[in-house]
Amino acid sequence: MDDQLLINKFIDSLWLEAGLSKNTQSAYRSDLQKLSLWLLQQNSCLHKARREELLTYLAAKMKKGAKSTSSARTLTTMRRFYRYLLREQLVPEDPTLKIEHPRVQRSLPSSLTESEVDSLLDEPDKDLEIEHRDAVMLEVLYASGLRVSELVGLHLEQLNLQQGVVRVMGKGGKERLVPLGDAALDALKDYLSAVRPLLVVGGGQSVVFPSLRGREMTRQTFWHRIKLYAQRSGIRKNITPHTLRHAFATHLVNHGADLRVVQLLLGHSDLSTTQIYTHVAKARMQRLHSQHHPRG
Repeated sequence: MDDQLLINKFIDSLWLEAGLSKNTQSAYRSDLQKLSLWLLQQNSCLHKARREELLTYLAAKMKKGAKSTSSARTLTTMRRFYRYLLREQLVPEDPTLKIEHPRVQRSLPSSLTESEVDSLLDEPDKDLEIEHRDAVMLEVLYASGLRVSELVGLHLEQLNLQQGVVRVMGKGGKERLVPLGDAALDALKDYLSAVRPLLVVGGGQSVVFPSLRGREMTRQTFWHRIKLYAQRSGIRKNITPHTLRHAFATHLVNHGADLRVVQLLLGHSDLSTTQIYTHVAKARMQRLHSQHHPRG
């Protein structure tokens, strides 16, 4: 039984049953292809893999410096894959059943202060069409907390400028409405009328933020654009594609937003994913207490 064929069938099932995003599907595919290659070197294959081999593979990854988060994701992939094979009666048993999940130390996401966000958002030169586009993308990202993949994949029909909201299809095909706020809404209206028409190549393109070629921008391209503006504005922090999303959530919590509201805005299916931001609020309260309490 060909490993690649099994992987393809599994990925197809993910799309049909769970509606997982292309990025998630790609991550699953990558994990399984790496495992398949390693098993091949051990004279084995995916549908014949034993628990001991999978444990050895995970240990080898850790020895090479893989973080616990990476190993946990790999194990999640393997579990989902072998449950699919078992359900389809392609393997006699699930070799991942008695493999324990590695303990993942949940750290606070990298974020920016409000003044750093202001500096970043003010950095693009709006006299340049491309930088004007980037400025609006940064404004919308910080105002809405969208995932970068959701931002670059945004199409005109998802915008409701009259109501000031954007309709987003998130992970697992779950739809949510996210308000934009006055600053982002005004910037978006100005961009759509004055700048976007100059960037669109050919008619019928509906992508809101087209690339230089008039197509949908990649996440990696936008990440490089963010890093460029961070460098120009003097921000020395490690900027990731999710930095402004984390800043959005952090600043909401710091200003008293209810965690359930933040969960809805971020599109988290489980509140436990959002609860990491309670540590942000706790740290802020402790800092304020020590600064202002007479016995702090």
